[in-house]
Amino acid sequence: MRGFEVGKGSADSTGQLRLDLLGTVRARRGEAPLDLGPVRRQAVLAALILRTETLVTHQQLLDDVWGAEPPGTGRRVLPSYVYPLRKALDAPGARPAESLIRGERGGYRFVPGGARTDIGELAEKSVGAQRAKSAGDLATALDHCTRALKLFRGEPLPGLPGPFADAERQRLDQQRRTLHQERVECLVLLGRYTDALDDLMAAPMAQPYDEPLAALRMRALYGSDRQAEALTAYQEMRDRLLSELGVDPGEELRRVHQGILRQDDLLLLGRAERQRADGSAPAPERPRPRRNELPGDTACLVGREAELALLTAPVSTGAVSVLAVDGTAGVGKTALVVRAAWTLRDQYPDGCLFVDLHAHGAAHESLRPQRALHRLLRAVKSADGDVPDDLDELVTAWRAATSSLRLLLVVDDARSAEQVRPLLPAGPGSRVLVAGRQRLSGLDADVRLAVEPLSTGEAVTLLTHLLGEARAEREPEAAHELARRCGGLPLALRITGARLQNRPSWTLAHLVGRMSVDERRLGELQVEDRSVEAAFRMSYDQLTPELRRAFRVLGLSPTAGFDGLTPAVMLGRSREDTEELLERLVDASLLQQPQPGRYRLHDLVRDHTRRLAAVAPEEAAADRVAVLHLYTAAGRITSDWGPEGFPTGPDVSGSPFPDWLDAAAWLDAAGGELVDVVAYAAAAGERDHACWIAEGLADLLVRQGRYHECRAALELALSCADLAADRRMPSSLRNCMGIAHIYQGRFRQAHAWCTDALCIARRQGDLREQARAMAGLGAAERALGRTAEAVAHLSEVVELAARLDDDWLAGMSTCNLGAIYDQQGRHEGALAYYATSLAFAEKIGRPRMISKTLCFAAEAHLALGRHVEARSLLRRAADLAREVGDLQLRAVSLSLLGAAEHSQGDLHLAVALHHEALSTLTEHTSTALEREVRSRLGNTYAAAGRRAEAQEQFRIALSLAGAEERRSPSPRGVESVTAEEVGIHGVQATRLQT
Repeated sequence: MRGFEVGKGSADSTGQLRLDLLGTVRARRGEAPLDLGPVRRQAVLAALILRTETLVTHQQLLDDVWGAEPPGTGRRVLPSYVYPLRKALDAPGARPAESLIRGERGGYRFVPGGARTDIGELAEKSVGAQRAKSAGDLATALDHCTRALKLFRGEPLPGLPGPFADAERQRLDQQRRTLHQERVECLVLLGRYTDALDDLMAAPMAQPYDEPLAALRMRALYGSDRQAEALTAYQEMRDRLLSELGVDPGEELRRVHQGILRQDDLLLLGRAERQRADGSAPAPERPRPRRNELPGDTACLVGREAELALLTAPVSTGAVSVLAVDGTAGVGKTALVVRAAWTLRDQYPDGCLFVDLHAHGAAHESLRPQRALHRLLRAVKSADGDVPDDLDELVTAWRAATSSLRLLLVVDDARSAEQVRPLLPAGPGSRVLVAGRQRLSGLDADVRLAVEPLSTGEAVTLLTHLLGEARAEREPEAAHELARRCGGLPLALRITGARLQNRPSWTLAHLVGRMSVDERRLGELQVEDRSVEAAFRMSYDQLTPELRRAFRVLGLSPTAGFDGLTPAVMLGRSREDTEELLERLVDASLLQQPQPGRYRLHDLVRDHTRRLAAVAPEEAAADRVAVLHLYTAAGRITSDWGPEGFPTGPDVSGSPFPDWLDAAAWLDAAGGELVDVVAYAAAAGERDHACWIAEGLADLLVRQGRYHECRAALELALSCADLAADRRMPSSLRNCMGIAHIYQGRFRQAHAWCTDALCIARRQGDLREQARAMAGLGAAERALGRTAEAVAHLSEVVELAARLDDDWLAGMSTCNLGAIYDQQGRHEGALAYYATSLAFAEKIGRPRMISKTLCFAAEAHLALGRHVEARSLLRRAADLAREVGDLQLRAVSLSLLGAAEHSQGDLHLAVALHHEALSTLTEHTSTALEREVRSRLGNTYAAAGRRAEAQEQFRIALSLAGAEERRSPSPRGVESVTAEEVGIHGVQATRLQT
């Protein structure tokens, strides 16, 4: 199973995490067992492990574990299973990005890192057994099978609920039976017939109708000179099948029976000769291939087990089978097809042929179909006679010559289907392996395989083989970094290995340092006539001019992944035209497409495109400004301020986004790469764009709980702000930083940032930034209990906002003034402020601001006992928060709605709403908010008489950050332990946004 780093030492000695599913599900770190909880939680873990590195959607998990009886709360129940698994499995101090279970949009992904698993070892041993057996190394195959079977400690996944666990139990049991069958066959072929019979008798999984095992027993009996017993065993199985199932034995069992009657040692025992007591003649030897033109096999081929299995799988014996392999330059296509051909060679007695079309070599090296056919005809006929150089006549001669032959033909470096079609042999059962960088869509292929770069673990394995274990293990971190910088490209890894072999005095860390600058990395990946960049350049040189232009702009994308809009803006073309160009680059294996509509460049290919773009600096500069303007527009349109709330910077009215929802979706697709956009602008010297983009993205990032990313982007921009032409940026970025800290409940830090912003804005005479700074100060001061200062600042903001005609500032400051009234118990006065704030929000039409104001107003209604009014406001607030993707605001509105339902007596609905609120929280969410939601949930559980569950929620609330500074709950009954007693200060503390 790919994705697991399987070591040779025990988990006990290395302290690694070990996960076992082939028996009772268990986990341990070193010698210490880990508590995985109840079986349903284990079933969630198993569903993720068995799809390692794959995103498992929420719905898939529900279907896997609950089947036709999903929980009433739907996917909202999943965090309560995933969170304790993370706590149990993640290393102490692990950051969220290092967790084994990563939460992503729509689901979870298990990323094992250095974890080991018996499932991974089972896959490794199974593949090793198949490869060894195919290579004729029966002793090694037997050893792999034996080790694989020892991994089973009983029934796999015992007791785990759900249809997925049921299906996996059956699959793993079948794999166990297959391994047992393979082990017995190895024993038979090695002549260890007694051991084979003992294994067959002891097999716990043997079935009364298992014909393959019956055939193996007959072969072992025959090998032990017990021919009569072998024939009796066949008759017993035949009678059983007829009497109990009404069927005759299958073809394989009948074939073994006939072999015993003929004493066919080659068929039964895999031996060409066998001296028998009755003096029977030896079986004829297997014919050898008449001609083998295959190049030498690669000594070490890593990480291609699945691809090899596809290429060497049985094919039709009545037709010519074509298997097409494509991939970027240097990914190891030739090595793969050559290994597959050597594995298959004994199946093709009429010859194994190889032809290199040199499609990506120099023009004089390219092999025309006519020349290739002349060469192939000489290979099968020793001479091609007087056949003229006419393509049609050559094809006719080639088909005639091969019509009675079963050939294996490898065609390397093919560029088009037109090159390959004339070369296809005519003999039934022949197989053609075609490799090339271009996807040959016009070629009728039975199998199409795109070869991807190696994973980092596989790349380290290949590098270790090239350098030797001693040298690689001296610097494991440097070896890992070298493998990463080579991007899993075998050509790059082999060049790296060659350079280090030729420089024994170099450390791996020294070469890492030489490759640490992206602009220099390709220059380091060359040795004599081998060069990664030269390989890429050959592909580029064969593109049309418009594809070359498109390829050059791709390296100027600020993010590794992108859609068609990003290059379309740089090219000045429509999105549809651009996507057509991108698809052609995908077909040329210069561009990857991890999912429909999303593209990415391999890291080394990206370096190459940037070097190409640097040759035309004016063109590159214009492209760069165009794409940075696109991100500026998206951030401003998505922001709660709206485009009109940004008084300086570019005009974004002509952007390609029809509305803020479309802009937000486009930014969301970039995932965690938005900070990279700011870094890209800063590194390119585009200081104003770096500042504008960070300013515009701040609102999106904080409302999604991505505070670390928000602060990182702002810190990058602040390093550019003093040199930016837009003099508003130093104060504005500090105000944005203050907002980010307020969202996290870090009010003192927020106060410091806003104070700095106010000082700068006053020096520059910028009234708008002064007003925003004072709004931030007022919000922070309110939370810190400095009511008089807060009222003074917020009242001044309301006056400035009226002069500036800034409805957003007026609305939020009025809302915060209302919150102060609420804190003082003056709820009716607060509602008057909220009504004014809501009018501003409705006028602006920004749904997030409306949702915030509705939450404030609803809390005031709750305090006044007006639960019906509060519920109506909160339902609307929750819907708006979901619409804008503000996770924290949605959690606030849902939790308050739960409190309203609690007050109305619907405790069941209140519990569900609190759980839904918890499910929206992330590891970045304000701790104060999570404490409050859990405390409310605890109070609802207590009211429902569910004492243990209530106590657990209060315990978690106390355990959150800062809880140790508060007093412990009193020893009274759980019903009397309220949210206030765990230090909760009101949901308003988590909604202090300016």
